[in-house]
Amino acid sequence: MKRRKFLQGAAAGSVAAAAATVSAPAISQGIKQLKMVTTWPKNFPGLGTGAERLAQRINTMSGGKLEVKVYAGGELVPPFESFNAVRDGKAEMSHSVSYYWQGHSPAFNFFAAVPYGFNAAEHAAWMLWGDGMKLWTELCDGFNIVPFMRASTGVQMGGWYRKEMKTMDDFKGLKFRMPGLGGEVLRKLGATVVNLPGGEIFPALQAGTIDGTEWVGPWNDLAFGFYKVAKFYYWPGFHEPCTTGEVLVNKAVWNGLSKDQQEIIAVAVQAEATIELAEFNYKSGDSLDVLLNQHKVQLRKYSDDMLKKMGAAAIQVVEEVGNKDPFTKKVYTSFVAARKKAIGWSALGEQGYMNARSLLKL
Repeated sequence: MKRRKFLQGAAAGSVAAAAATVSAPAISQGIKQLKMVTTWPKNFPGLGTGAERLAQRINTMSGGKLEVKVYAGGELVPPFESFNAVRDGKAEMSHSVSYYWQGHSPAFNFFAAVPYGFNAAEHAAWMLWGDGMKLWTELCDGFNIVPFMRASTGVQMGGWYRKEMKTMDDFKGLKFRMPGLGGEVLRKLGATVVNLPGGEIFPALQAGTIDGTEWVGPWNDLAFGFYKVAKFYYWPGFHEPCTTGEVLVNKAVWNGLSKDQQEIIAVAVQAEATIELAEFNYKSGDSLDVLLNQHKVQLRKYSDDMLKKMGAAAIQVVEEVGNKDPFTKKVYTSFVAARKKAIGWSALGEQGYMNARSLLKL
């Protein structure tokens, strides 16, 4: 990920760039044309198709006054340049996940996924009813960006490995693709960690450039075909228990929208968040069956001892990152307090029910 210094006057530049992209006939008809760049391969299930569905929803809800055109990762800008593109006004919107931007601020991790952190419901509670959204907005304001909470993909799988992972020693020297704070945990455990955009993962795994990878879960993992080169599929995904996505809008562009247009975008993103989470949960069940029964993938659970040691490393990593600077510490403090409250209720509610259901042969 390239790092650039924040440009003074970026807001004015982004307005000019946005205006330049709108054709004269569109302007005369009151139509605003918005480019939305993504970090996903074109029409990739769930992530890419969700971006397209969101764009169409905004178009429809606005009566055609907002025309959103989706660009897959690499079509307009490289996948990991989408944040900079929105910040600098080269694109009006983006569709991604905020832990990709930890090079700009480590605080971005907390608005996506934290190892041993919130699940999807808990994260939404902190974001929408706790301090999460307020802190995220404050952080993004310094980059000329307005953030919106997109869909969570739910609890992720632990990942794909060429070999069985029997002890913590197996992580030493392992070349593994994992972004965000999860990657920092594996690095602390001795792995060599890389971050690759989705479209580059399978070639790297096939070529042996990496020994393993995580992505999302059965539905997306089946689509990428990881089972063709790695047969050991581990769970649970300690690293990303919620993985909440984002939609970012250039601040100057946002301020140039009418109040009803702003509400259309906000509500459309919120609707898509609900639809996409449900889609991931529904389709992962069928996809897991295909992986196990048609492709003979070998499902493996990390041992309790491994999970405890991963957890100990995660606590250290999250605390270290959470204290890197004053603003990140403010986010971290809010996160820790909210997680403590969530654990108590979730243990009785969600976890209690899941434990009860597991006693039955359904």
